[in-house]
Amino acid sequence: MTQLDGAQEARRFADAVDARSGIRTRPAAADEIGAVLARFDATWGEGRGLDDSTIRALAHAGGTVLVAVPDDDGGADASGTPPFAAPGEVLGATLGFLGWSGGVHLHSHMNAVASIARGRGIGAALKLRQRALCLEHGVDEIRWTFDPLIRRNARMNLVRLGAEIAGYLPEFYGVLGDEISGSDRSDRFEVRWRLRSPRVLRALAGAPAPAWRGEAGFALVPDYEALRREAPADAAALRAASVEAFTGMARAGLRPELDDAGDYVFTEDDADREAA
Repeated sequence: MTQLDGAQEARRFADAVDARSGIRTRPAAADEIGAVLARFDATWGEGRGLDDSTIRALAHAGGTVLVAVPDDDGGADASGTPPFAAPGEVLGATLGFLGWSGGVHLHSHMNAVASIARGRGIGAALKLRQRALCLEHGVDEIRWTFDPLIRRNARMNLVRLGAEIAGYLPEFYGVLGDEISGSDRSDRFEVRWRLRSPRVLRALAGAPAPAWRGEAGFALVPDYEALRREAPADAAALRAASVEAFTGMARAGLRPELDDAGDYVFTEDDADREAA
């Protein structure tokens, strides 16, 4: 397995992922903070996130306020896909800040990608740039939260990046009322990304995950966000069932992992267990 646990290796890996996506990820320049705010507003709704001055303060203090912009070819990727964005356009943005609850870590709070650029791996590329910067500064762990019913996010977090679920946080943010969640419950899983762990190195090298052992679990729908828009009663029923399932899982001391079908398995396996 290729070793990716050093800061230099992590930087080279992030650069390679950028090249495959036709982008560059890097810290935001001072004159890009307005575009970062606009990217967040376009995703969650105006006034639903941080304001310009707070983002500037985080960037000035060295918080990871990062952008993804087209590369010098205007976003043409390694496969020869033609440019899809204007030079310098902020296609994605992410920000994080340091915390020390349970040990020093970066809390990766917001990660947004323009609709025209989705499906190109830009969200993951921004996370990988955060990882490289953290390792350069001696920070070995990143944490964030995500909606446990959104399968594509679960797959990116647990399978592609190799993060693991650290806890279930029911109604973590209260009623958000934003463009994504509306009046839905803000239940979240918190993930830990142990940046040098065997689990992470396995995932980033593209090696298979183990077949997680467990008797209980929870089936996900392919697109919960579409279900919430098109059949809100069905979405509400799935959410209620998930609260019961995840609460029982947490009380039993189990952890959710994804199986090959993209559904949760509740397990007590070692998170770093290798595939057979």
